[in-house]
Amino acid sequence: MQVPLYQVKAEFFRMLGHPVRIRVLELLQHGPVSVRDLLADIEIEPSSLSQQLAVLRRSGIVVSTREGSTVRYELAGGDVADLLRAARRILTELLTGQNQILAELQQADALPQPLPAPR
Repeated sequence: MQVPLYQVKAEFFRMLGHPVRIRVLELLQHGPVSVRDLLADIEIEPSSLSQQLAVLRRSGIVVSTREGSTVRYELAGGDVADLLRAARRILTELLTGQNQILAELQQADALPQPLPAPR
């Protein structure tokens, strides 16, 4: 039995659904980064980073190369960077809408309130 495409997509987004993995992908958008530099930027335990990198590597989103004792990670393709840029655009639109609603609420709070009718 073949797995439906929507289920495969859901698994893909679940795999992305960890803050450390997202941060790693953001850092890798600009080119290969060593594990040492990832650790310095993310500030988590090496074992935790290793686990998250393993998930990304198994999924095929990132690849690693060894140069002597240094291991560098990079995105396997540019599509992931495009996905992260699209997510930023979507979040910007959503947050802009929320800011507009917040401004309207604050403006309504600043207006003088009518006195309650006498009883």
